[in-house]
Amino acid sequence: MRGTDVVVLGLPRGGVPVAAEIARGLGAPLDVVVVRKLGVPGQPELAMGAVGEGGVLVVEERVVHSARVAPEDLELAGRRQRAEVETRLRLFREGRPRIPLTGRIAVVVDDGIATGSTARAACAVVRALGAARIVLAVPVCAPGSVRAVASVVDELVCLESPRNFRAVGQFYADFRPTEDDEVIGLLAAQTAE
Repeated sequence: MRGTDVVVLGLPRGGVPVAAEIARGLGAPLDVVVVRKLGVPGQPELAMGAVGEGGVLVVEERVVHSARVAPEDLELAGRRQRAEVETRLRLFREGRPRIPLTGRIAVVVDDGIATGSTARAACAVVRALGAARIVLAVPVCAPGSVRAVASVVDELVCLESPRNFRAVGQFYADFRPTEDDEVIGLLAAQTAE
């Protein structure tokens, strides 16, 4: 993809350091696509869906059903996380305009995929913004999520999809949370280049 009309988009926060390396390697601009997981009440790490910029909503019906999530709880989580999406957009963009995606190749990057909710929401945002082609690139993906995420992109690049997958963090030597300041710094450094 080097030399093509490509934009690399990281999912904040953990996907941005991975995306910054890909953008550097491709000589491509770096931006973010902001999405937020909707955690199951009482089990916030288990995604029952995700929301994204522009009102995108992805619901994991299987999780909602098995966790017996009430419709009002899903709606409340959606409202809260939509507000957080707007807050994070302002924080990460710092007044910079979005890099236009119309007619371009969008490489959407995260640090890994468990359920695929946030990745699917991010790809829906990018598609709505006019990307001609969407490539989803991740180091690791749960085997049960590969088909779902592959169905919403033009190409999936996944380095590993191990049968023993339990969580994204198990595939990192250091999986400390990426801080907002690091994301802002990576985006600012890419803009300055």
